[in-house]
This record gives sequence, structure tokens and C-alpha cells, in this order.
Amino acid sequence: MADVNLTTTAVTPTTTTLATLLVLLRRELHDEDAANYRWTDDELERHLLRAVRELSLVLPREQKTTLTTTAGSRDVSIAALADVVRIEAVEYPVGEWPPVYVQHSVWQTALTLLVDGAPSGVEDLYVYWGKVHQLDGSVSSLPTVAEDAVVTGAAAYAALEWSSYATNRANIGGSATWRNYQAWGEARLGEFRSALERFGSAGRVRATGMYGSARPVASQTVQWES
Repeated sequence: MADVNLTTTAVTPTTTTLATLLVLLRRELHDEDAANYRWTDDELERHLLRAVRELSLVLPREQKTTLTTTAGSRDVSIAALADVVRIEAVEYPVGEWPPVYVQHSVWQTALTLLVDGAPSGVEDLYVYWGKVHQLDGSVSSLPTVAEDAVVTGAAAYAALEWSSYATNRANIGGSATWRNYQAWGEARLGEFRSALERFGSAGRVRATGMYGSARPVASQTVQWES
């Protein structure tokens, strides 16, 4: 397997953090009375991170990593790539214009270059890939346009979880309270799913444009479908 020269895209600190979205989520849920919270911070943070993971599946955090080949082997280790959602493209050899994107396959932690001849020595290659977004107490890698969708998704999961818990339990809102939360949560979940579809469609269009064929050589060109 190959040695690894790992260079990934850094997360740029923003004013958005997990605490920022937590405030927005409580506002969405009308749960802003600190003396009488319906959900704990831990519960809501769990729902936010779930929504972030789902968003990442369709709109992952973009990464470009330099890996190196091993002489006589088409296999390159991607074990150092953490929280991989998918491999978008592999540029090999590097430094060509237009860039050359080769066909490849991935199995577990091995990326195999589907080229006619194995690399003859140690050579760089660029891996373009997507990973799960980072959201914690100090930083967020979420695109600004996706923050509202994450809050909507988290609100849906919080409401549906509460409605499930409250079923057949007495509560001051009456017997219909859990049904109201269920209906509200299902509506928000529908909005979240629709947003994911839009982000996914936009991501597919962008990937197709970025990684289109560079050379008419079958063994060294990826034919990306739209």
C-alpha cells in the first residue's frame, strides 16, 4: 500500500457554532424558557448532529488530499481520510493540463487506480473527496445556506422523539399534545428532506462540471454521469 502525504482543506472558523444553532433550534421549537426547558441541551445537540450527518451525505465538506503511490502497485491507502462520505475523483498524474482524472475503485481502505500500467515509482496523486461536516463548540464547516435546513431537520427529530415519548402519558397540554408535535415534526421533516434533495441535486451538477473528462483516453479518464 502507499505512503500518505495528507493535506486536507482546513476548517475556517465562523461565527456559527453548535451553541449558535442550539439557540436557533430552541427558537424554532418555541422552547426558550430557560427555567422550564422541554428538551435538554444534550438532547437538542444530538438532534443537530444527526441532521448534520444527513446533510453531509448529500452535501459533504469538500476536501483535496495528496496521496502517493507505491512502485508496482495500483493500490493507494485512504485509511488516513477520516469521516469519508465519498470519493469524488482521483487526479493522476498530477500537474497536467487539462487535469487527468482516472477511473478508480474503492474497497474498505484501499483505492485502486484502474490504469493500464501500475505506477513505476513514488508519485503524487490528488484525491477529491467529501467528508462529514464539523460542528462543535468552536467551529462549523456548514455552508451558510445549509444552516436553516439543519435546524429544521433537528427540530423535526426533536418533535417526533418527544411525541413518541409522550404517547399514552398524561401532560398538561391534553391528550392531543403528542399528536400536535407528531404532525408538526412530520411537516418539518418533509421540509428537511426536500432541502436535502435540492442540495443533492446541486452537488451532482457541480461535481459533473468539475470532474468532467479531460482526455479521450479510456484508462485515464472518468466519464462522470450527470
